[in-house]
Amino acid sequence: MVELLKLAPTADELAGRFAAAGHRLYLVGGSVRDALLGRAGSGGDLDFTTDARPEQVQKILRGWADRQWDTGIAFGTIGAVRRGQTVEITTFRADRYDRESRNPEVAFGDTVESDLLRRDFTVNAMAVQLPERKFVDPHDGLAALAARVLDTPAAPEDSFADDPLRMLRAARFVSQLGFSVAPRVRAAMTAMAPEITRITAERVQAELNKLITGAHPRAGIELLVDTGLADHVLPEVPAMRLATDEHMQHKDVYTHSLVVMEQAISREEPGRPDLVLRMAALLHDIGKPKTRKLEKDGRVSFHHHEVVGAKMTRARLRALRYSKATIDEVSRLVYLHLRFHGYGTGEWTDSAVRRYVTDAGPLLDRLHKLVRSDCTTRNRRRASALQRSYDSLEERIAALRAQEELDAIRPDLDGNEIMRILGIPPGPLVGKAYKHMLALRMERGPISHEEAETELRTWYAAQPPH
Repeated sequence: MVELLKLAPTADELAGRFAAAGHRLYLVGGSVRDALLGRAGSGGDLDFTTDARPEQVQKILRGWADRQWDTGIAFGTIGAVRRGQTVEITTFRADRYDRESRNPEVAFGDTVESDLLRRDFTVNAMAVQLPERKFVDPHDGLAALAARVLDTPAAPEDSFADDPLRMLRAARFVSQLGFSVAPRVRAAMTAMAPEITRITAERVQAELNKLITGAHPRAGIELLVDTGLADHVLPEVPAMRLATDEHMQHKDVYTHSLVVMEQAISREEPGRPDLVLRMAALLHDIGKPKTRKLEKDGRVSFHHHEVVGAKMTRARLRALRYSKATIDEVSRLVYLHLRFHGYGTGEWTDSAVRRYVTDAGPLLDRLHKLVRSDCTTRNRRRASALQRSYDSLEERIAALRAQEELDAIRPDLDGNEIMRILGIPPGPLVGKAYKHMLALRMERGPISHEEAETELRTWYAAQPPH
């Protein structure tokens, strides 16, 4: 705590002002938890709780804060900035919930103990009284922190009934902090999993993003699946447990997908978690259960699962209110993740390589990482062969890129030139001609302007009368 407060001199300044006004002030929340975990330098906002009412807080901050706002005043929260440090100060709360939504009936409390009782987990229910710097821990949060266990201050059934989003937060903290959940918390999550449907898609998405970009996303996802929460927020993931992969491996598609995600993470730039890559790795095989077919020779096939999976990915991410850009990128990677396997032993033509690069577009680097991560076979010879084959493809891409500027492939004639050469006005025929010239560019690579014009005229002569 001392180290934390050294890094946050605003806390002592603020405490002095509250004490002078006759009010108590406590530092609470994630900053206390992180300081005890040795992460005091990780930055972030500082959260405080106080017996002062919001109007009194505003008066205390006046003349001290560089800026303050009251967007959360209905919930007793006033925000402010002092020398670049953001603080949020909330009056003691003793809320009640209608247990139909997650909206509390806001009620102010009189003690820090009652305020800490309403918090999500005991590791977040510790406080430091200021300026005395007295540690307050009525729910043994420090012991839970030492054991790296998530437990609730109140009975978990009551906590989750008040706010079902806390169940997703548990999985998120498992991912971010590497904690486990207490047996009674796991039992309550399992029994109350359907309650998560009370939460809006936007809130669910925000927690999933933090979970997937955490340090241990596999553990968080496994908790969601094992407790049944995933059945309501990402049902396609637990559904993969029903499918055996096409190589008749002992692992199912679900486990395979978790391994692929871990391997994709290992290929990220350090300290820069890639939500799109991780999500694509997790979902790349979700089309397999729907395309599963038992062949005559006893093997299992999943023909066109990448096409089905891309459609399923798009539908799920749309339901979770992801941005159009994220939906397009993740579903595109799912759609393309099998394309490489047509490369075989290197028989692709230059045209096929150009199409691979063009279809991937700005996702090419992520596609490289996803495809390489998708190799989870224990057969070292087969794994080495696949990696060599992909090495060969990347080398050919590099060679063609050097020759042809692959990242910006365009037809040798643009729309204006097509209209000028053929003497036609804007319309569908111009688009049709453009597509023909683009296909020609893919097939043959760059050609001279004279050759391109000849090819265009030949194509146009073969078209039906207009």
